[in-house]
Amino acid sequence: MATFEIRKFQDGDAEAVKEIFALGMGELVPSSFSHILKQPLTQMVLMCTFCALLTSSKSFLLPILALTLLLASVRQVLTYVINRATESAMRSDLSDITESYLTQKDSCFWVAESDGRVVGSVACVPSENTPECLELKRMSVHPSHRGMGIAKALCRTVAEFTQDRGYAAVHLHTSMVATNAQKLYEHYGFEKIKEAVAPGFLAKITNFTLIEYKLHLKRS
Repeated sequence: MATFEIRKFQDGDAEAVKEIFALGMGELVPSSFSHILKQPLTQMVLMCTFCALLTSSKSFLLPILALTLLLASVRQVLTYVINRATESAMRSDLSDITESYLTQKDSCFWVAESDGRVVGSVACVPSENTPECLELKRMSVHPSHRGMGIAKALCRTVAEFTQDRGYAAVHLHTSMVATNAQKLYEHYGFEKIKEAVAPGFLAKITNFTLIEYKLHLKRS
């Protein structure tokens, strides 16, 4: 079984970190698409479109082709939105990880390394809205190295860092479609404290929800 170690980020890790982050973001496309298909509004639109085209054309082929095109368009829009979010992260904090995380007070960025290869990452920064907390960010593990306990070790690293600096808790935000991440956080002991529909028109009509978790720590 492959072993790994958690260490602080070094400048040479940047490209690997970005690659792993982009892979994780890309995985949100199929899960988000599945979520949209399950929404009553989506199902109603698809059914009404199918019935209207079937009635007007009196052929099954046209409505089937139209729905296929419509669903393909929805997936393309999702891909575009998620790619834009990925690019935004690449241009902001991930453009200079050392400056964003390693030079700021009570902030840090770690990577998981296995056989000389960076296979995971996580960061934390002081929370903007809850001064007693540090916020866990940029948690990613390469698909080839999941199930090895890397994500749990990264969570533990953030928790220990937070506790050593005298903060009361770690908190984070994730989305409702990131089900594996939710299972990880809840298994580690994070409590779900808030759910809210994400901002934006598309999020509202698809009921795309963001979830806030918090891990309470014992005072050292």
